[in-house]
Amino acid sequence: MNAPEIARPGLEWFNVPAPLPIASLKGRIVILDFWTEGCINCIQILPTLKRIEEQFPTEVVVIGVHSPKFANEKNAASVKDAIQRYGIRHPIIHDPAMTVWRAYGIQAWPTLVVVGSDGEPAGAISGEPDPDKLLAAIANLVGKYKDAGALKPARLDLAIPSGPAGRFLFPGKLKLVPGTPRRWALADGGHNQIVLLDDSGNELARYGCGAASFQDGPRREASFNHPQGLIASQDEIFVADTENHAVRRIDIASGEITTLAGTGKRGMPLGSAAPGNTTALASPWDLEIKAEQLFIANAGTHQIGVLDLKTAEVARLAGSGAEGLDDGRAASASLAQPSGLALSPGGGTLYLADCESSAIRAITLTLDPQLMTIVGAGLFDFGWVNGDFRKARLQHSLGVAVDGTRLLVADTYNSAIREIDLSKRKVSDFDGGKFTCVDSLCIPMREPAGIITDSAERVLVVDTGNHRVDEYRPATKTYHTWAR
Repeated sequence: MNAPEIARPGLEWFNVPAPLPIASLKGRIVILDFWTEGCINCIQILPTLKRIEEQFPTEVVVIGVHSPKFANEKNAASVKDAIQRYGIRHPIIHDPAMTVWRAYGIQAWPTLVVVGSDGEPAGAISGEPDPDKLLAAIANLVGKYKDAGALKPARLDLAIPSGPAGRFLFPGKLKLVPGTPRRWALADGGHNQIVLLDDSGNELARYGCGAASFQDGPRREASFNHPQGLIASQDEIFVADTENHAVRRIDIASGEITTLAGTGKRGMPLGSAAPGNTTALASPWDLEIKAEQLFIANAGTHQIGVLDLKTAEVARLAGSGAEGLDDGRAASASLAQPSGLALSPGGGTLYLADCESSAIRAITLTLDPQLMTIVGAGLFDFGWVNGDFRKARLQHSLGVAVDGTRLLVADTYNSAIREIDLSKRKVSDFDGGKFTCVDSLCIPMREPAGIITDSAERVLVVDTGNHRVDEYRPATKTYHTWAR
């Protein structure tokens, strides 16, 4: 039977001048990638699809079918941001009502559907495929249709929009560099760089040449690939080099960049201690540090890892590798794409933003670590609801910070700052949610990914979708752009 139509009325397309009816693609192999922007497993297969596109530019057409999970992902502007953030250059269909999803009988993210050059479905794969095996399978299919004379190679007419221009591009986490004078480290993910800032948001240094690649060396020659998180000591910045699946180290004084853990390839779930230089990580999204322990939000395997800076070994701290919201002994409990980390003042508790479950969770750093959920109910339970912990809801939160007896949350898909009172066990909008903008760039917050407090009674928020960092002053109920 012929593959169901994808150019359906009312659907918005990106990266092409006009919708592409499925019949117009006969003579080429079509890969339909059913994805949603917040799904880490969906993001992790993009490099594999890029390899296929580069090897078969006229024989294979990749089309992403964006099928939203979260309410915010139904917003076309958010999808457009995701396309730019991840550098997607193939056609994307935005299908907020999931009509194409249902027509193809899809049940999970991600799912790849292969349509043969004859216009008939040739197979489907749910989950992340082995990159080399998928490439080999597509090469075999190309050869089969070519031998049969069924291929009509042709290049797509693409329309790739230019991205935003500015000092930052989709920045991720911001962390304080200990010591004086006060300095801050920012993960400028869209520019594949780490930026060192002074206490007023002025730029002091950049690390990384800007190319999306994996190279150690001097700061202007080494490279990162969309780093999202970091943490600093007085002399070093440790980087969650997300799309390189690695943890990197920057010597602040010399600018030398080295790799501490990760191989550059997406890894399997972490287990017992193993050498960092041979242990593959999976989309590390944020870092925290306690003495010689570097905690890793290993988002791609739904785990928290720990790198011992003395022994250079990586091990699992929490998460079985299954995606879920199960509490208990940390090693056997389940997480769902942890993406933000923050230590309690005494260092006894590690708080984490577990974004795919829209939850904030905590790990006791004891001899027998325990994982508990503070706010959150399940993988499909989300919203903007204040009140007691049992009823409160967040939406795909990426950042968390500790401020005394409360937690502050970058509630990403609600484009808001939320406050968790640990003593009263209640969630509210940050300081009542009413702040006055006092600069010329008074635009609504847009998908913040990072948040941090400091002793100066201010809160700094990485306003990722607006490519800036904002400073909130609770004492005066004002906010302004701190760096952009």
